Amino acid sequence: MRSIALSPQFREQSLQQMAAEELDILVVGGGVVGAGSALDAATRGLRVGLVESRDLASGTSSRSSKLIHGGLRYLEMLDFRLVAEALRERGLMLQRLAPHLVRPVPFLYPLQHRGWERLYAGSGVALYDAMSMLSGRSGVPRHRHLTRRRARKLAPALRKDALVGALQYYDAQVDDARHTMFIARTAAAYGAHVATRARVVDFVREGERVTGALVNDLESGNTIEIRARQVVNATGVWTDDTQSLAGQRSEFHVRASKGIHLVVPKDRIRSEVGMILRTETSVLFVIPWGRHWVIGTTDTDWDLDKAHPAASAKDIDYLLEHVNVVLEVPLTHADVEGVYAGLRPLLAGESDAVSKLSREHAVSHPAPGLVVVAGGKYTTYRVMAQDAVDEAVHGLASRFGRVVPPSATKQVPLLGAEGYTALWNSRHVLAQRSGLHEVWIEHLLGRYGSLVHELLELVDDDPALGEPLGRDLGGDSDYLRVEVVYAASHEGARHLDDVLTRRTRLSIESFDRGVGVVEEVATLMGAVLGWSDEQRTVEVEHYVKRVEAERESQQMPDDETADSARLGAPDVVGLS
Repeated sequence: MRSIALSPQFREQSLQQMAAEELDILVVGGGVVGAGSALDAATRGLRVGLVESRDLASGTSSRSSKLIHGGLRYLEMLDFRLVAEALRERGLMLQRLAPHLVRPVPFLYPLQHRGWERLYAGSGVALYDAMSMLSGRSGVPRHRHLTRRRARKLAPALRKDALVGALQYYDAQVDDARHTMFIARTAAAYGAHVATRARVVDFVREGERVTGALVNDLESGNTIEIRARQVVNATGVWTDDTQSLAGQRSEFHVRASKGIHLVVPKDRIRSEVGMILRTETSVLFVIPWGRHWVIGTTDTDWDLDKAHPAASAKDIDYLLEHVNVVLEVPLTHADVEGVYAGLRPLLAGESDAVSKLSREHAVSHPAPGLVVVAGGKYTTYRVMAQDAVDEAVHGLASRFGRVVPPSATKQVPLLGAEGYTALWNSRHVLAQRSGLHEVWIEHLLGRYGSLVHELLELVDDDPALGEPLGRDLGGDSDYLRVEVVYAASHEGARHLDDVLTRRTRLSIESFDRGVGVVEEVATLMGAVLGWSDEQRTVEVEHYVKRVEAERESQQMPDDETADSARLGAPDVVGLS
């Protein structure tokens, strides 16, 4: 499969082509479900467009727990269908669709009661593994029982009185924002038009039928009309807002639930494995993340700004308080490198039956030509996308007599997947040829897969790009300079936010939130995107103000004051 660059030129061509020809399907929303819908439709041979008002994965899809999992707590709720479906998708991603991006991760479940808890929890984890194997694609080792001594050898950070024993089991993790971007880029490789910073401001109608959308190019200010036989609303927590443009009531509504996560350095928690801990209402994850730990999450209603949900001091205190219950050396606010908050799209229906769906997803066809998909969880994005496109295809068949093949995405690896295993096995050879240390080759393979050659070619042309960010300041980061250039030239990054918060994770992986390298990143991006000195200055000032606003919000006592503080830094590209 040919690689397509989500370059500035590709974006411009996409907007021009979407304005010039009628599409079969226009997808609104560049999160994981929207990108997945575009890929599903494109691989059925349909003419597809994808528009996103901000950046790919700029909403919920970049702010998850980074887990690809069946969900042990859903098993406890007896939601066997959801767990089985998610485990099947986990196996697909690990073994076929995205082995370069999704990898197994071990977790420790501390037991606090002798006898009955090991039997109860052990039976649940055994069933979890059995369901995974029955799906035909496990991709992870089986669980095992541990004594307290063995558990504390794996996780010395645990207090001796915090457990009597433990279970070790496996799930998988992913960099959600990169994964979503790869889905969109793969859709583009199969013919989809993709444009970010392109906001739907209204739907086009002929009578009751939705026949397209008016789209404002937020970069140029121009508005174009995109005609489409079917429009898919995949806007997550913005579903109701998008739906209101059509003047239609849906069969369900979407409620936003806020979840926050903390990022702390790896040396603050001495452990070889992640941990899953029970709280009074849910579970708490301590997740390995490179040289860091991700700790989360919370679950609270949110009815304030959806674009920038804010974490308050109360949220941060909640996570620190609960994780410190089991840690030998408690964490403090000074240990927190980064904080991020995301919104889960939970279904709230017009009837009791739909209200019970919670993390399940739903698809409806509220008006001719318009399909809505909402709810669900990150792991099952592909199933959600398939269901949404199936509904749109039904509309194409009934209205236009189109015969469309069934979904093929179960068999379609993402860009970078093909040849990944062979390259990983020969990473020492790549290191010798490129002059980069093998550690950096492993890093690049885990983020780009077989597309690594495209980055190594850039380094070959300009060896300075093979240096780590921040070296001139005396402190190397976890990313190479070439990754910034590639993000702007190939991955659709158009602003500093895109690179520092989604193409890389510098905004949460360093105590300065990426401010230390912001000038260097702006220079590298500006060379690719043709920024003037004025634009470069605007980008840097905006990012610094964003970090200041986030820090201030995280000192506020509640949601309202945190939201007010975060809104002190507007988007670098306004949404209106």
